[in-house]
Amino acid sequence: MASEYSLPIVLEKIYENQLALEAAIMELTLLAEQQGFGDAGDNARSALDQIGENAGFIKQGLARLKAVEKD
Repeated sequence: MASEYSLPIVLEKIYENQLALEAAIMELTLLAEQQGFGDAGDNARSALDQIGENAGFIKQGLARLKAVEKD
């Protein structure tokens, strides 16, 4: 059984924080674009694209760590 502070659990919490930050950045991006700050919106969308690309990789890594921990 995984301890409360095992590596997979800690990394999952970090991943959850990343998703929350992604949502917050998206809200701010939409607000910036509505206010006419297109360049800032473009830059934020680039950062969001990178977060999205990394999300699948992180999710797969967490799944593998959890599987190894169960064995």
